[in-house]
Amino acid sequence: MRILVVCGAGASSTFVAQRLRRAASDAGLDWLASAGTESTIDQAVADLVLVGPHLAAHLEAIRGATDAPVAMLPDDIFADRDGARTLALAQQMLSSDPPPASDSPSPAKGTP
Repeated sequence: MRILVVCGAGASSTFVAQRLRRAASDAGLDWLASAGTESTIDQAVADLVLVGPHLAAHLEAIRGATDAPVAMLPDDIFADRDGARTLALAQQMLSSDPPPASDSPSPAKGTP
């Protein structure tokens, strides 16, 4: 599972991604969580995109830049020191909107 955590400059998302990786590993999940910025979304390969709360005004543009499900992180996500809440949010998003099978081609961005 590939999770992209997006913030304005990439600094705060790095902390969230590190904590999410650790929580996923502790839960026995082989997940890759990485940090990015809004400008890197269209280049990233992700099964889920988690967006920092300070980018709420950009949420629709971010959704338009990826085929992956997108979730807004809560305002207090940076207080999630062990990553457990972030992991729970990611699991909830993935169970309600499963990513496409990895062997099926994904449509080009902007196509129906």
